[in-house]
Amino acid sequence: MNRERFLPRCLCLLACVASFAAAAGADPGNATITYRRVFKGSTPEFIEIKVSDQGKSTYDIRQLNDDADPEAFEVGPEVRKKIFETAAALNNFNLSGSIDVQKKIANLGQKTLRYENGSEAHETSFNYTLNSSANELMQIFEGLARQQEDLDELQRSSKFDRLGVNDALMQFESDVDHRVIPEPERLLPILDQIAADSRFLEIARTRARSLAERIRSAHGN
Repeated sequence: MNRERFLPRCLCLLACVASFAAAAGADPGNATITYRRVFKGSTPEFIEIKVSDQGKSTYDIRQLNDDADPEAFEVGPEVRKKIFETAAALNNFNLSGSIDVQKKIANLGQKTLRYENGSEAHETSFNYTLNSSANELMQIFEGLARQQEDLDELQRSSKFDRLGVNDALMQFESDVDHRVIPEPERLLPILDQIAADSRFLEIARTRARSLAERIRSAHGN
């Protein structure tokens, strides 16, 4: 083969191999974003939520002295899309500098946002930030944590503390009123269960029924 014709083909092949090798560490269908907040003295002191672009998600909400106990839960496609789009606006946390406000501010808890995709990993941390994308992600993840806490408390009280069900419903109602909860429809099954169960106080059944109707009306369920 003519040496002059062979060399460009060889260089092209090497370039393609190098490009493939660089991309091998990242899988566009297997990215994960993690939010962690550590705030000693608060309740809870530790929140860690991991959301995969494939829908596999876990939460670990506890006090720092408790053992780690991540559990699987569901995050809907719209919320996942919003999380990954907002992270992309922050270059998936591959930033040249800190987004933390470098001023003397009260401790609000150390928040960490981390992106992982194969061998690619980036993270950024802050106590307080003026970055709108980081704040939006924080609000989404804190909302998911609050949503899971409300669900866990309703499930717990419905099994072991029937008199406390109305208090749990009032907390959830307050969170819905303040638009804290990203996916209130996730709680429809437990609301329907309480509304239909005559063992609960009528005030709790009525509140559960009203909340379920309100959520269905707002979300078309």
